[in-house]
Amino acid sequence: MTQPASPTPNTVTHTATNTVASHPSASAAPDATAVICSSESEQRNAKIRSQFPALNQLLDGYPLCYLDTAATSQKPQMVLDAMAQFYANDNANVHRAAHQLSARSTLSYEKVRDQLQQFLKAERREEIIFSHGTTESINLVAFGLTTHVSAGDVILIDAAAHHANIVPWQELAKRTGAVIKPIPLDQACRLDVSAYKTLLELKPKIVALCHVSNALGTVNHVAQLVQLAKAQGAITLVDGAQAVAHLTLDVTEIGCDFYVFSGHKMYGPTGIGVLYGRFDLLDTLAPLLTGGEMIKRVSFEATEFGSLPNRLEAGTPPIAEVIGLGAAITFLQTELTAQVQAYEAELVNYLQSQLRALGEVHLYGAFDDNIGVVAFNLADEHHQDVGILLDQQGVAVRCGHHCAMPLMQSLNLKGCCRASIGIYTNKDDIDRFVAALVSVKDLLL
Repeated sequence: MTQPASPTPNTVTHTATNTVASHPSASAAPDATAVICSSESEQRNAKIRSQFPALNQLLDGYPLCYLDTAATSQKPQMVLDAMAQFYANDNANVHRAAHQLSARSTLSYEKVRDQLQQFLKAERREEIIFSHGTTESINLVAFGLTTHVSAGDVILIDAAAHHANIVPWQELAKRTGAVIKPIPLDQACRLDVSAYKTLLELKPKIVALCHVSNALGTVNHVAQLVQLAKAQGAITLVDGAQAVAHLTLDVTEIGCDFYVFSGHKMYGPTGIGVLYGRFDLLDTLAPLLTGGEMIKRVSFEATEFGSLPNRLEAGTPPIAEVIGLGAAITFLQTELTAQVQAYEAELVNYLQSQLRALGEVHLYGAFDDNIGVVAFNLADEHHQDVGILLDQQGVAVRCGHHCAMPLMQSLNLKGCCRASIGIYTNKDDIDRFVAALVSVKDLLL
């Protein structure tokens, strides 16, 4: 199938759609087709793509077109190999054991903590805590801050936040009597900085932000937002789950107290996450989980907890997943060059422009500085119907509320489709997706 020969203008039904020109930082997009069709870009992408075995499969006779990386990324062979190597040769629990397998396992496990310190540009290795994912990392912080929060304290939350960056703070508010206040979005689906500054006059105790919206791909300038919050004495947490696979990070430059993300969205395994915390504050957190590895001394009269990082890593950790995460970090440090980041940005712009050209496609919060994600609906068709029909042509997209129900409510949507790209995505993926969507449009409209 091919795209329409005479594209019609995109139909807009919401004030937050197609507002690139109205945003002061937006500029005219370059000729995306010219950039992403360059021989050098294609060769680089083909080399990267060849490392992902899952992308070689057929679905009902169609080559897999994977546009659901924001939900979970595919894994390069080096990650699969690292985990297989651990289970085949080094499988043993970490720390304390006297035998060689445990020594090798511990060395590999702790080496990843050192990798993460460098990857995030953290000041100390003890500022890196392993968790089971972004959700657990935020829960660790929200629970650990209980003694820091009093009745009437204000907690500000980004209105575009993932549920994982909303619900733990609501539970903290229940425990303490604190008050939750959302930071509203403006008409362009960006965080309303003016409203944010007004809310900061309330002297909030905690400010929880997202670096990149998982539903829309819009980018928050978190260093600026954190600086404003810190000036009012707030504790700051940034959800970086959607940023970590696309951006070069420096937590010291961002200036936040906590930064959290998951391995499975950065080409690593599921079941592993990271909590970075500024040491002096991290060291005050009450442990969410107790027992096992996090203790220093136990008696029936009292228990003394260990020091960081062990104090916040109770029980047997996800050792193979940590080792797989280390391989994913090595992969990103090798492959996520400035040229690849530019290629990803051009792909998102190309995807937006192709969807606009179809007509009857509504885009939400689409800007030329978005990262990784394009949210859309086809006319008034149900997003799930569109997703199922795309799947029948081998195209994988995400449909629903994207764990961002408050955001969907602000857009007057029950849900939407979300196409998301990764380091392995190429122009052919976008063209195949758009051609499939054309056939869906022809069928439904």
